[in-house]
Amino acid sequence: QVQLVESGGGLVQVGVSLRLSCVASGPTFSFRAMGWFRQAPGKERDVVATISGSGGSTDYADSVKGRFTIARDNAKNTVYLQMNSLKPEDTAVYYCAATRSGRRYGALRMEYDYWGQGTQVTVSS
Repeated sequence: QVQLVESGGGLVQVGVSLRLSCVASGPTFSFRAMGWFRQAPGKERDVVATISGSGGSTDYADSVKGRFTIARDNAKNTVYLQMNSLKPEDTAVYYCAATRSGRRYGALRMEYDYWGQGTQVTVSS
């Protein structure tokens, strides 16, 4: 079983940066793809960014390309989401997610089996 705990959310103004962190418990962290997803009120939970088990492959939603960066530190069982130039439309609950052990790539929500509790990011104009 994997437990994921996110941190780093908050209320910020347009244009600033924020970094989210997610610490995973349990074994085989590097054997799992990790992802960040977000859900705004009344909307579906959508993928923001994903990263392969080794960290060598990343993928981003078009809406965040060039502004957000996903990274992982396998020695610390931690995945990060650096968010720059934040916009009001980035306001959402952000969730960290992990695939099952052995699935080292994951681009779709359905490929993720473990979820954190979410952290709120609010961007005020």
